[in-house]
Amino acid sequence: MESDALIHRYLPVLIVIIVSIIIGLSMLFLSKLLRPKRTYTLKLTPYECGIPSMEDTWERFNVKFYIVALVFVIFDVETIFLYPWAVVYKKIGLYGLIEMYLFIFILLIGYFYAIGKNVFNWRKE
Repeated sequence: MESDALIHRYLPVLIVIIVSIIIGLSMLFLSKLLRPKRTYTLKLTPYECGIPSMEDTWERFNVKFYIVALVFVIFDVETIFLYPWAVVYKKIGLYGLIEMYLFIFILLIGYFYAIGKNVFNWRKE
Protein backbone atom coordinates (compact mmCIF):
# COMPACT_ATOMS: atom_id res chain seq x y z
CA MET A 1 0.00 0.00 0.00
CA GLU A 2 2.82 2.38 0.85
CA SER A 3 4.71 1.38 -2.28
CA ASP A 4 1.68 2.35 -4.42
CA ALA A 5 1.70 5.83 -2.87
CA LEU A 6 5.44 6.07 -3.49
CA ILE A 7 4.98 5.08 -7.14
CA HIS A 8 2.23 7.66 -7.63
CA ARG A 9 4.37 10.32 -5.98
CA TYR A 10 7.43 9.74 -8.18
CA LEU A 11 5.67 8.75 -11.40
CA PRO A 12 5.68 12.35 -12.77
CA VAL A 13 9.42 12.58 -12.13
CA LEU A 14 10.00 9.33 -13.99
CA ILE A 15 7.86 10.56 -16.89
CA VAL A 16 9.84 13.82 -17.11
CA ILE A 17 13.14 11.91 -17.09
CA ILE A 18 11.98 9.54 -19.83
CA VAL A 19 10.57 12.36 -21.98
CA SER A 20 13.81 14.37 -21.54
CA ILE A 21 15.93 11.42 -22.63
CA ILE A 22 13.69 10.78 -25.65
CA ILE A 23 13.77 14.46 -26.70
CA GLY A 24 17.54 14.68 -26.28
CA LEU A 25 18.25 11.50 -28.23
CA SER A 26 15.77 12.40 -30.96
CA MET A 27 17.39 15.85 -31.39
CA LEU A 28 20.82 14.24 -31.70
CA PHE A 29 19.50 11.75 -34.23
CA LEU A 30 17.68 14.43 -36.27
CA SER A 31 20.70 16.73 -36.32
CA LYS A 32 22.89 13.91 -37.58
CA LEU A 33 20.28 12.96 -40.17
CA LEU A 34 19.56 16.47 -41.47
CA ARG A 35 23.01 18.08 -41.40
CA PRO A 36 24.89 18.91 -44.60
CA LYS A 37 27.27 16.12 -45.45
CA ARG A 38 29.63 18.05 -47.71
CA THR A 39 32.99 18.27 -45.97
CA TYR A 40 36.12 19.83 -47.40
CA THR A 41 39.54 20.64 -46.00
CA LEU A 42 38.82 24.27 -45.09
CA LYS A 43 35.78 23.23 -43.08
CA LEU A 44 37.82 20.67 -41.16
CA THR A 45 40.61 23.09 -40.17
CA PRO A 46 40.57 24.40 -36.59
CA TYR A 47 39.93 28.08 -35.96
CA GLU A 48 39.32 30.31 -32.99
CA CYS A 49 36.96 33.30 -32.93
CA GLY A 50 36.52 33.13 -36.68
CA ILE A 51 40.20 33.80 -37.33
CA PRO A 52 42.25 31.05 -38.98
CA SER A 53 45.05 29.85 -36.73
CA MET A 54 48.50 31.12 -37.62
CA GLU A 55 50.48 28.60 -35.61
CA ASP A 56 50.24 25.00 -34.59
CA THR A 57 46.98 24.35 -32.77
CA TRP A 58 48.66 21.97 -30.33
CA GLU A 59 50.76 24.73 -28.80
CA ARG A 60 51.73 24.17 -25.18
CA PHE A 61 50.63 26.79 -22.69
CA ASN A 62 52.34 27.72 -19.47
CA VAL A 63 50.77 25.89 -16.54
CA LYS A 64 50.32 29.20 -14.71
CA PHE A 65 47.37 30.02 -16.96
CA TYR A 66 45.58 26.94 -15.66
CA ILE A 67 46.57 27.65 -12.06
CA VAL A 68 45.20 31.19 -12.26
CA ALA A 69 41.97 29.85 -13.74
CA LEU A 70 41.64 27.27 -10.96
CA VAL A 71 42.37 29.83 -8.26
CA PHE A 72 39.74 32.13 -9.76
CA VAL A 73 37.13 29.36 -9.83
CA ILE A 74 37.92 28.31 -6.27
CA PHE A 75 37.64 31.84 -4.88
CA ASP A 76 34.56 32.54 -6.97
CA VAL A 77 32.77 29.45 -5.68
CA GLU A 78 33.85 30.14 -2.13
CA THR A 79 32.47 33.66 -2.22
CA ILE A 80 29.10 32.27 -3.27
CA PHE A 81 28.91 30.80 0.24
CA LEU A 82 28.79 34.34 1.63
CA TYR A 83 25.29 34.97 0.26
CA PRO A 84 23.42 32.28 2.25
CA TRP A 85 25.34 33.34 5.34
CA ALA A 86 24.18 36.94 4.86
CA VAL A 87 20.57 35.81 4.50
CA VAL A 88 20.50 33.84 7.77
CA TYR A 89 22.91 36.03 9.73
CA LYS A 90 20.29 37.19 12.23
CA LYS A 91 19.32 33.60 13.05
CA ILE A 92 22.84 32.27 13.60
CA GLY A 93 24.17 35.28 15.51
CA LEU A 94 27.66 35.54 16.95
CA TYR A 95 28.51 31.89 16.22
CA GLY A 96 27.87 32.47 12.50
CA LEU A 97 29.93 35.66 12.54
CA ILE A 98 32.92 33.86 14.06
CA GLU A 99 32.57 30.99 11.60
CA MET A 100 32.46 33.40 8.66
CA TYR A 101 35.54 35.25 9.88
CA LEU A 102 37.30 31.88 10.15
CA PHE A 103 36.15 31.00 6.63
CA ILE A 104 37.41 34.31 5.20
CA PHE A 105 40.69 33.90 7.11
CA ILE A 106 41.23 30.49 5.49
CA LEU A 107 40.50 32.02 2.08
CA LEU A 108 43.02 34.78 2.73
CA ILE A 109 45.66 32.21 3.70
CA GLY A 110 45.11 30.50 0.33
CA TYR A 111 45.23 33.83 -1.48
CA PHE A 112 48.48 34.88 0.14
CA TYR A 113 49.92 31.43 -0.50
CA ALA A 114 49.13 31.85 -4.21
CA ILE A 115 50.76 35.28 -4.16
CA GLY A 116 53.82 33.79 -2.46
CA LYS A 117 54.12 31.15 -5.19
CA ASN A 118 53.93 33.90 -7.88
CA VAL A 119 50.79 32.39 -9.37
CA PHE A 120 49.53 35.83 -10.41
CA ASN A 121 52.80 36.77 -12.15
CA TRP A 122 52.15 36.79 -15.90
CA ARG A 123 55.69 37.38 -17.08
CA LYS A 124 57.51 34.50 -18.76
CA GLU A 125 60.26 32.90 -16.79
